[in-house]
Amino acid sequence: MSNNIKKVMTVAGSDSSGGAGLQADLKTFEEYGTYGLTAITSIVTMDPDHHWHHAVQPIDPELVHKQMKTILAGGALDAMKTGMLGSVEIIKLLRSIIDEHAIQNVVIDPVMVCKGEDEVVQPENGQAIRELLLEKATIVTPNLFEAGQLAGTGKITTLDQMKEAAHKIVELGAKHVVVKGGKALHGPKAIDLLYDGKEFVLYEADKMETNHNHGAGCTFAAAIAAGLAKGNTVKDAVAMAKQFTTEAIKQGFAFNQYVGPVWHGAYNKAEQRMVKP
Repeated sequence: MSNNIKKVMTVAGSDSSGGAGLQADLKTFEEYGTYGLTAITSIVTMDPDHHWHHAVQPIDPELVHKQMKTILAGGALDAMKTGMLGSVEIIKLLRSIIDEHAIQNVVIDPVMVCKGEDEVVQPENGQAIRELLLEKATIVTPNLFEAGQLAGTGKITTLDQMKEAAHKIVELGAKHVVVKGGKALHGPKAIDLLYDGKEFVLYEADKMETNHNHGAGCTFAAAIAAGLAKGNTVKDAVAMAKQFTTEAIKQGFAFNQYVGPVWHGAYNKAEQRMVKP
């Protein structure tokens, strides 16, 4: 049985509050029945004394390289995903690792803004992602803001604009892109749009009035990566990730007065496990 467990690497930032970043990725990988490995690119802290203000501390690229070397000593990976990448040097390093090890099932989540913050995190990284990682991506998973940044289209407010951005991102080299509309678009549905260069596929769910959605984007991308690792098609992996993340948002909870994470165990009812000795 153990020989059938798929391995998934996340190259991402650490969120000590547990809802997003590599913590969200690991929880999602586990719920999917895959084995998660982590290369930490940055440490994000939130200050409860100053309205949960975020501070990002990148990890030295040499140390990130050592982490990846440790991970890859275990043999070929079945999938990988990225989150916050910390610096241009780390993005260049990651591209060289993907090339050297011919890593397949690459999910690029182009994290540019911490939830609750308006300022772009390290804007130079967005350009490096465009130039170095998109052409290696099996799928890219931007939210509306990130899609507009990658595509160079600016603010996105309509489905047609989502399609335009998706088309441009695929032209940059990505095999697939799923633009996460979420609850930002007008209308009763939370919409995600998948594009493979030929066909658009809509994934819809009823909008939920909740602020307990911290980590939803990381969770969605991690779920896609785990689905791909287990042999699902991109379409099926995205559909399953949508269901998984929707349930996680439904059962999100208040961590404190500032943030409410999604509950990664929702889909598999993890709270009902291990209740007796």
